[in-house]
Amino acid sequence: MATFQDIIGQEKIVEHLKAAVETGNVNHAYILQGERSCGKEFIARIFAKALQCDNPQNGEPCCECQSCKQADSGNQPDIIRVTHEKPNTIGVEDIRKITGDVAIKPYSSKRKIYIINEAEKMTVQAQNALLKTLEEPPAYVVILLLTTNVDALLQTIQSRCVLLTMKPVRDELVKQYLMRDVQVPDYKADVCVAFARGNVGRAKALASSEEFDNIKQDAVALLKYIREMEITDILTAIKKISEYKFEIDDYLDIMAVWYRDVLLFKATNDINHLIFRDELPNIKKTADQSTYEGIENIIDALGTAKARLKANVNFDLTMELLLLTMKEN
Repeated sequence: MATFQDIIGQEKIVEHLKAAVETGNVNHAYILQGERSCGKEFIARIFAKALQCDNPQNGEPCCECQSCKQADSGNQPDIIRVTHEKPNTIGVEDIRKITGDVAIKPYSSKRKIYIINEAEKMTVQAQNALLKTLEEPPAYVVILLLTTNVDALLQTIQSRCVLLTMKPVRDELVKQYLMRDVQVPDYKADVCVAFARGNVGRAKALASSEEFDNIKQDAVALLKYIREMEITDILTAIKKISEYKFEIDDYLDIMAVWYRDVLLFKATNDINHLIFRDELPNIKKTADQSTYEGIENIIDALGTAKARLKANVNFDLTMELLLLTMKEN
């Protein structure tokens, strides 16, 4: 039963798509660009549903006609989600499902809409096959390309599409959504919002992730006592951190938010904008023990650690240098 009103943020995209539905001035192809989990497919589904609606109202789908009910259940025959057999590649055979199908008129609607998720995975051959359809599309065809990286698409494809880029959603809107719709308590919503960086889907995933809770608990436990640790304790901690190698960005982000709280509290003595408010005694203790220069050294070291890990520098050595910087500052 989703409508454009259910989309959080993305006001310009919503305005553009609603106007297209209302006026009938619909392009044959759109690119929705945004990071993973930001809601591209959700928006594409609502747009497709509205385009096929028998009785749209002010650009919104009515949610009552047969087409809307079919779209909500995933059974609208003229809204086609293009799948691909290989998980990391969309090949020419996958795209030929479209190119061979576009000549067949819609089954029950005025348009035939194709949704291609992860469009950046299309091979060059697949993109060239799609290009032929984009150059001379039947009047009833609309193609929605969803991608995390528009630059992975041929310039000739980009030039034939309307590009809509997803923007980070304001923190207060993400927090409202988590508390209202996901039933997340206030303090946990703040933590999820801080790590989601405007990505509603990621915030929702973090709110329900037991793994993220475990990472946060372990990271905070380490940060509380890092100054008192001996070198043997640090080496033991590194072994524990290595369990999160595949989630190390989350682990380092938690550390970064902790020291952001420490710096903020040291500068303002105000708890209202802290993410880790439930750890106030430890935040205050760290702030009292650290200088401004020391905190900045740690924040810089966190950035350096991320860069080293991306460059495949030895994991244990990178973490040892980071933890020693935290201990000494």
